[in-house]
Amino acid sequence: MSLPESMSRIVVVGTKSRMEEAIEAFYSVRVLHVIDHTSGADGMSIGTPLPTNPKASERLLKVRAMEKELGIGKDTETARVPVAEIKSQISSGTIESVEAEVLKVLDVKNDLNRRITEINIKKKSLEVLAALPVDLELYSGYKSLAVIAGSVEKDPSEALKAIADSEVFVSFKKKEGGVAAVFVRAEERDKAASILSEHGFVEIAVPEGKGPVPEVLVLTNESMADLNAKLESVSKEVEALQMKHKTFLRASDEELSIEIEKGEVPLRVAVGDHSYVMDAWVPTKKVEIVKTELESRLGNDVHVEFEETRGRNMHEEEEAEERFKKAPTKHNNGIIAQEFEHATSLVAVPKYQEIDPSVLIMLFLPLFFGFMIGDCGYAIPFIILGAYGLKVTHHKDWRAIATVLFFGGIWSFLFGFFFFGEALGMHFVGQFTGQWKPPLYMTWEGLLGVQMPEWFTGLLPHGHGVSKLEGTDVRMLLKLAVYIGLIHLMIGYVCGYLNVKRQHNNKHAFFEKGGWILSFTGMVVLCYALTQWMISGVPLDGLTLYLLVIGIVLLGIGTAVNFKTEGAKAIIELPGLLGTILSYARLAAIGMSKAGMAMAFNYIVLIKLMGITAEAGGAVEWPAIYMIIPCLLFLAFLHLVVWTLGILSGGLHALRLQFVELMTKFFVGGGTRYEPLRIKRVKTILTKTEVEKEV
Repeated sequence: MSLPESMSRIVVVGTKSRMEEAIEAFYSVRVLHVIDHTSGADGMSIGTPLPTNPKASERLLKVRAMEKELGIGKDTETARVPVAEIKSQISSGTIESVEAEVLKVLDVKNDLNRRITEINIKKKSLEVLAALPVDLELYSGYKSLAVIAGSVEKDPSEALKAIADSEVFVSFKKKEGGVAAVFVRAEERDKAASILSEHGFVEIAVPEGKGPVPEVLVLTNESMADLNAKLESVSKEVEALQMKHKTFLRASDEELSIEIEKGEVPLRVAVGDHSYVMDAWVPTKKVEIVKTELESRLGNDVHVEFEETRGRNMHEEEEAEERFKKAPTKHNNGIIAQEFEHATSLVAVPKYQEIDPSVLIMLFLPLFFGFMIGDCGYAIPFIILGAYGLKVTHHKDWRAIATVLFFGGIWSFLFGFFFFGEALGMHFVGQFTGQWKPPLYMTWEGLLGVQMPEWFTGLLPHGHGVSKLEGTDVRMLLKLAVYIGLIHLMIGYVCGYLNVKRQHNNKHAFFEKGGWILSFTGMVVLCYALTQWMISGVPLDGLTLYLLVIGIVLLGIGTAVNFKTEGAKAIIELPGLLGTILSYARLAAIGMSKAGMAMAFNYIVLIKLMGITAEAGGAVEWPAIYMIIPCLLFLAFLHLVVWTLGILSGGLHALRLQFVELMTKFFVGGGTRYEPLRIKRVKTILTKTEVEKEV
């Protein structure tokens, strides 16, 4: 358990004429979390972007437009470019020259796409009209004659006979529909259109041209093929441009984004006629380092003044000026716990004044996952997959999953090897009977015909490990799961008490959290006494009676304390305490369900399909080789199903116990994320000289 890193507030005052140089210095120290200036505060106004920003913004728009057209994205692999080199290229107008080169090719491509679209429309119309014996030029050029052409769902020939002096051309098939062209006097057009509409008519635009429609259609297809060939050639040119300029464009995008970000810093600080004032939060241990570095880089043109070190008591936040109220939260965890910070952020950013749950998640999330899986055979792929994910991925979501798989896999192996003594749903030690009788109806020792050494069996409970499916062991696992839950929940309640005590005082903590600690303890003691009396048959006297009385007293005192602060809610939520405790039984239940599936699959394949048999204490009889290979492949697939379900059920339920059961006891969240001025370069790289200069 750890608190966020202690933060101090400083004020940086400097000469306005050297602001651009000062901004570079701010980024070089990498720890300044700027407090945005409020217009009118201290009689100073918000500054304006640096003069270079408009040009940089214009260039960035051009770069991103080219990236979009060339299909260059954030994940496009490119080489890293030295910062000095990319700056030189940008300032020399390379972006503009690349833009001219790219636009020249894109204009041709866009023109081809436009022409292909037009020909496609023409082609579709010609394909409809090709069924009629009417040349294309005959559809137009009349003054007193109207022509209507299009597709129909029903044959309109008979209905159109009602129109005098008309000429009708129809090609119709019952299943496919048809096409009709009607030549009528201009004044009869509306009447013809009305009749056609009753037959599912959809008019088409007749394209310009001369000659029989099939011949025009052939020429159109030839034109389409020619344009597609040209488009393919131009597309290759676009691909060549992408390969040629992708490194430059991605590096330019990054460098211009950095330049714009730096140029917008004046919008966050107070600026006067000759000076600027910037308020910032800095990790307390870095205050003197920041002061020394800024003054060494800017000399007499900057003054850094320490204002306060923000404590953890809430009255300091409440009494502060509005924009200084919330100190940012900077996680203060070790290298392993850092991997679990993303899980915390899925709920909220911790408040500056409260315990960061990341360490508790680091301890319990993999432990719960490993306990639920508890199998060496499934653990090894978890460890390998998790280690690979941690090595290759930088995405927060995938790293969080890989972290749980890696550490959860280690716990799963430890539980599977030393506690349950099993792999792939079979115990290591015991005879192979081939009977549907857990826990030792199939074992690796019996299946492979080997004898485990005595020292190994001595490591395992009962000499063969704890069974997830045998009655006595199941009861023990359920009890163990509940005991783990009691510890887990009590840690949450204690953390809640410490948080409130730190933020206010002992009295406040007692009435807000102390009552729930008493109620929780009383409920545990009371339930233990009742189970000893009612289930185990222990007489209700002596220690059992004392525990019963102590539990009732603690529960009553806790409820009274909670009632004072929460009213009737304190009584209504009492049954929820028992439900919360029993919810940890899922730790055993998930393991039992996984073991049950694995056992069933082993029985189906090894006993029923492969027909492996063995007399009591005898050797195992294996089937022919042609049966072994396909059956083992099928068994591997079935275990892959169990393994996948283990990830989903084990991972989700382990995470739920952290979010719903543990963190709700003490975690409030709503903090401000620590976001200092610093640049992360991916596509560009500083040379050794530039690094020394920046540092």
